[in-house]
Amino acid sequence: MNEHIHKLQEELRRARYVADQALTTVLYLAGRLGRPVLMEGPAGVGKTELAKVMAQIRGVDFIRLQCYEGLDAAHALYDWDYPKQLLTARTVIEGHEQRKISTDIYTEEYLIERPLLKALRSQPAPVLLIDEVDRADEEFEALLLEFLAEFQITIPEIGSFRAQQPPMVILTSNRTRDLSDALRRRCLYVWLDYPSLEREVEIIRMRVPGLAEELIRQITRAVRQMRQWSLLKPPGMAESIDWAQAIEKLDVRELDEESISLTLGCVLKTQEDMEFVYQKGLALLWKS
Repeated sequence: MNEHIHKLQEELRRARYVADQALTTVLYLAGRLGRPVLMEGPAGVGKTELAKVMAQIRGVDFIRLQCYEGLDAAHALYDWDYPKQLLTARTVIEGHEQRKISTDIYTEEYLIERPLLKALRSQPAPVLLIDEVDRADEEFEALLLEFLAEFQITIPEIGSFRAQQPPMVILTSNRTRDLSDALRRRCLYVWLDYPSLEREVEIIRMRVPGLAEELIRQITRAVRQMRQWSLLKPPGMAESIDWAQAIEKLDVRELDEESISLTLGCVLKTQEDMEFVYQKGLALLWKS
């Protein structure tokens, strides 16, 4: 393994994030090549957490843009301080000053930074998370193309803003819809899946160090069993950790039907899924 990749992997581990060599390599190359990373995978496998950890490791700001249907430039790129502009315009008119109002009120003084513009102008370069980009419309993807290709935003009234040092950009997607080829071509790609049994055990051990080894393995096997069923919301790593923490707080010595029943809400998030698991039988979990 390249020594720089190994060093990054160890830094991630010290920040309590377990990453394999393939994922660490993509993160390393993203930093060296100045390329965004598109990270896809099921919900709850640590995509968002990884962006936070990378900001922690780099010692820089973490900026997050949460995507949603209808997201537009005014909320993602920039906006204008309309009340301040209106006040300036009124002052000019009342003072009968002979100058173009439009020249005065469309300057940086009246510009409101949204996450993308803030990421370009921040120094040192931050880590920017564009979270759940698949939830945004295709029109928003088009807005992203200039930003991702050039690390630049063009504001018609002022001009272009280009990053002196490109931010590290991580886009996440749960694949609720297909992303455009144009967006994908601008990014390095990684698929982040549920971890293997041993890696999941290692993650829980790291996050809940006071929990007995056998309990950790029982929890891990039970969660993996639930993922094999046709649940509406299969549990991710976040739910595994939540469950392990709950088990520790309740001083449970080993999983049984009673302890699973009392804490099932830590790992399942819909009534339908809970009913499904009860119908399957809780014994299948603690005996798995």
